[in-house]
Amino acid sequence: MKRLLWIDISKGMAILFVAYFHFFRTYFQYGLLPPADWSSFTASTLTILRLVWFKVSGLGFHAVGVFIILSGWTLMQSTMRRAESGAIGWGVWYRARSLRLYPMYWVAHFVYLLSPFVARLEPVDGRIILSLLGLRFIDIQMNFMYLNAAWWYFSMLIQFCLIFPLLFLMARRVGPWWFLFIACAAGFFARYMLLVVWQQNGLWVLGGFAICRLPEFALGMSLAMWHTRSPARVDWFFLRGAGLILGLILYPAALQLNDGLYEYIFVDFATGACCMLEIVGIAGIISLFKGPANLFGLVGLYSYGLYLIHQPYVIWLGLRIREVPIWAFLLICVPTLAALSMWGMFLEKGTNMLVKKLISLRKPAHE
Repeated sequence: MKRLLWIDISKGMAILFVAYFHFFRTYFQYGLLPPADWSSFTASTLTILRLVWFKVSGLGFHAVGVFIILSGWTLMQSTMRRAESGAIGWGVWYRARSLRLYPMYWVAHFVYLLSPFVARLEPVDGRIILSLLGLRFIDIQMNFMYLNAAWWYFSMLIQFCLIFPLLFLMARRVGPWWFLFIACAAGFFARYMLLVVWQQNGLWVLGGFAICRLPEFALGMSLAMWHTRSPARVDWFFLRGAGLILGLILYPAALQLNDGLYEYIFVDFATGACCMLEIVGIAGIISLFKGPANLFGLVGLYSYGLYLIHQPYVIWLGLRIREVPIWAFLLICVPTLAALSMWGMFLEKGTNMLVKKLISLRKPAHE
């Protein structure tokens, strides 16, 4: 089961969308704010194109849901590959996941502390210990968004890794449809309890309690199973326009789920799924062109590093260019994202090589 290029392209597009969103939000939050009441504007003051650009740019955080879905997909795919070659040693699996996730996460902390071009909005204090451990959900109000807000994703990811063996065995036992149904029921029930019955800090629903995002993760796992059974059919749906069109049709309805408390139970799953359909559909178009496909695929291959390091940089720069006009912001945005992609790629690749080197040195000589 070879690595799917269009999955890497999709991950590359998703992380660039997230980084762009953080850059965009910082620039407009502290700079030239767009009007809050869109209905008061006419074509003479704001073109339809500019309105669409503002709206689409403001949806960048939905790409986080795409990452959750694709994480479930790739983790399920790689684990099924292991299962085909024999019994899975879950102790070895946990070790491999820890070595994949934690070293780059620690490097991101090190880079944050030493880099001269990052936004430091909070003091470095004792909370950094919980951050380094990934336990940012402890005292969630104080720790979840500490230092680099994007790191909340890591604390959710390690929770999914912790329970993944249970999810994997359940999915294999009951099949993708029933597994997705059960996971959605559990996730939506958890969101209902934390949003309606026992109202808690919204950070728990965001990802502090990973079960609240289980529907997206389980969707990715189920998609991996469906793709294994019928790759041609799944590829046709996602990459040949059907999924792209379906996402465009459903997206407006998904956005309406933001308007009520009960509706909000389902909004992250709905917007994440719609955003995935759009991003994967565009990835299918990009995959037809070798140069762009390889470029976005490379960004996606090292998307983890870019995700961990980008936000303090774009906030730092966004605060310093808030007086420039919009066209200048867009011109600055492209080389900034390119430079951050290369920096994240360098850090992640170097970290992975160092970890492999250290592991090889610890192996007994007869191995």
